[in-house]
Amino acid sequence: MAAARRVLPGFGLSMGVTLAYLSLIVFIPLTAVFIKSASLGWSEFWHVATTPRVMASYRLSFGASLLAAAINVVFGLMLAWSLVRYNFPGRRIVDALIDLPFALPTAVAGIALTALYAPNGWLGHYLELIGIKVAFTPLGVLVALVFIGVPFIVRTVQPVLEDLDIEFEEAAASLGATRLQTIRRVVLPALGPALLTGFALAFARAVGEYGSVIFIAGNLPMISEITPLIIITKLEQYDYAGATTVAAVMLIVSFILLLIINVLQAWTARSNERSR
Repeated sequence: MAAARRVLPGFGLSMGVTLAYLSLIVFIPLTAVFIKSASLGWSEFWHVATTPRVMASYRLSFGASLLAAAINVVFGLMLAWSLVRYNFPGRRIVDALIDLPFALPTAVAGIALTALYAPNGWLGHYLELIGIKVAFTPLGVLVALVFIGVPFIVRTVQPVLEDLDIEFEEAAASLGATRLQTIRRVVLPALGPALLTGFALAFARAVGEYGSVIFIAGNLPMISEITPLIIITKLEQYDYAGATTVAAVMLIVSFILLLIINVLQAWTARSNERSR
């Protein structure tokens, strides 16, 4: 009996090349991080990973990243909806500007945001008058992370929204559904997996963001110091074991959070399929 033909010819070779590439680019470097951090021993590892300064940076980095991704889900959905559902003057310009955080060097973005929100900046001056200080505070970190995360939500939701036939919304309206009910029962269930994917991408980008944050954050220990900066500081001090320890904690926490998001995404997709 002849062997069954494979759908993808050369699967063994392509899989081998893929695994080799992933090993060189992802698996080996990540393994090296854990091996280097393990050289400290468990007690020293725990001490380095849980110092008050490092714990404060965890709270800021992960907390601001989650909050920025959540904010981008709301306003990114609004942007995607406006670009898909409406035609207005300058629509193509707005659509192109969405990708600006992708193309703009992170250091340039950080300098621009600092100049804009500093106490003597265009917006910062007026915000100071009402008692809101953005630059050199945790709020500045949040602003930078929102800025770099917007494209992930918009570009993830936009193609799904384009494929969502407007006739479903019109049918819901003809059956007496209000706009809020149409959005909640027709639009959001269809966009749920895409929104969760965009949230995960925006969160992953924000957690490791460095260049656009350090300028506007102020980098005050225990206040506005992000975890990537602590890793860089330890590397500059030749404390490689300490740097990899903090990096390993970030990897573990990020992996757990992304795993939870992916599980929620799969559950949402299955729920939508059953409801159909």
